[in-house]
Amino acid sequence: MSNEETKTDVILIGAGIMSATLGAFLKELVPEWEIKVFEKLESAGEESSNEWNNAGTGHAALCELNYTVEKPDGSVDISKAIEINEQFQVSMQFWSYLVNNKLINNPQDFIMPLPHMSMVQGEQNVTFLKKRFEAMSNNPLFKGMEFSNDPGKLMEWIPLIMQDRSSKEAIAATKIDTGTDVNFGALTRMLFDHLKTKNVDINYKHSVDAIKRTNDGSWELKVKNVDSGNVERHTAKFVFIGGGGGSLHLLQKSGIPEGKHIGGFPVGGIFMVCKNPDVIEQHNAKVYGKAAVGAPPMSVPHLDTRYIDNKKSLLFGPFAGFSPKFLKTGSMLDLITSVKPNNVFTMLAAGGKNMSLTKYLIQQVMLSKEQRMEELRDFIPNAKSDDWDLVVAGQRVQVIKDTEAGGKGTLQFGTEVITAADGSIAALLGASPGASTAVHVMLEVINKCFPQHVKEWEEKIKEMIPSYGMSLMENPELLHEIHTSTAQTLGLSENLLDPS
Repeated sequence: MSNEETKTDVILIGAGIMSATLGAFLKELVPEWEIKVFEKLESAGEESSNEWNNAGTGHAALCELNYTVEKPDGSVDISKAIEINEQFQVSMQFWSYLVNNKLINNPQDFIMPLPHMSMVQGEQNVTFLKKRFEAMSNNPLFKGMEFSNDPGKLMEWIPLIMQDRSSKEAIAATKIDTGTDVNFGALTRMLFDHLKTKNVDINYKHSVDAIKRTNDGSWELKVKNVDSGNVERHTAKFVFIGGGGGSLHLLQKSGIPEGKHIGGFPVGGIFMVCKNPDVIEQHNAKVYGKAAVGAPPMSVPHLDTRYIDNKKSLLFGPFAGFSPKFLKTGSMLDLITSVKPNNVFTMLAAGGKNMSLTKYLIQQVMLSKEQRMEELRDFIPNAKSDDWDLVVAGQRVQVIKDTEAGGKGTLQFGTEVITAADGSIAALLGASPGASTAVHVMLEVINKCFPQHVKEWEEKIKEMIPSYGMSLMENPELLHEIHTSTAQTLGLSENLLDPS
């Protein structure tokens, strides 16, 4: 074991989209800071950020029905959709800045224009979708959204879904052409290639085994070289834990009070991937349906065109899977070792509250391929088993914590940043919309962890994100300007330009 200790300004744990984004930000704001990255796998973007481990939806809340809820009075609350759309616009601005400044190239390798659609069946759902459309299409963020319940029109939009549909059940869809498909794996790798040119010290196959506070307030990490078994010690003034599902264990090891009473529940995903080029060619959209009653939000069924390795593909899912691992490459003991004296009651309360989720996950795991095909046939009536293969997607760890609204052991769906009171360490937990809102989330980290610098950095942040500190919804002219410029910079062609 080496007793050598190296000091640095910033340590990023995990080489995923979050660390990549934070690293890119800090290198623009304070190029002189030294940054080290530790990743236990052999390259960047291999876990949650990998293109096969997430849906690649640029989550702009254009099609995801779980971001718009029907209130008891029948009206549709779109506030969550507005919030997520604004956050995605921030990502688009930052990516445009990187492309304009030649910090990354060839945006088409990570982002492609693609219509986002919501599709529902049954009178009640059609009524809901119409109300949702009326609430959203009046908002400048969702300009250009169309609604149709006309089978002829739907045949134009989604021929693969409408073909051979014998059901007389009411069906409707909304469509908006300003959606995107994002390859977060490719973007992560591009950002790490860029960070390498900025002298960021990136260490693959290095696992962070322990983390503790030193007397001078820095953090000391015990880092193991996965190949040689050698252990080194590294200290930094600021540590960001961006290790996907692995973040919870490291947060617990830090011992900060803010990390107590928090648990995690792992949920896996399985997608069906089409291998018939003729079928793939007939579909060109991300089409989101409605989650089954009792199903969690992350199981909303969707039929997605994807661009992976610059090749068009078609995926359907996700079917939920269950494994006690917190990462695809994690340990079967991850869940059990995450239960600590300070969160055991929170975890038990969550177990009691979420029996229906547990039952749902067990049912999902037990599904045969043919049963999964039956679910796919709700979308593609004539789908053939031979045309589809199963692919295991990434693991997501949903945050469990005590909240005022939900009480003890509430399961959170979303992305959360946990920060020490003094801002010296931050951890990212949770799941979707995750990667899509990485830029917004990292701005939150910067504001919470470096409040003493934010004033001097503000001008540079505004250069990177012109709408910083403003609501785009309340500034339609700025929104139009940003829509137009980001679409041009990111090569998203005419169909992504603001419809006005």
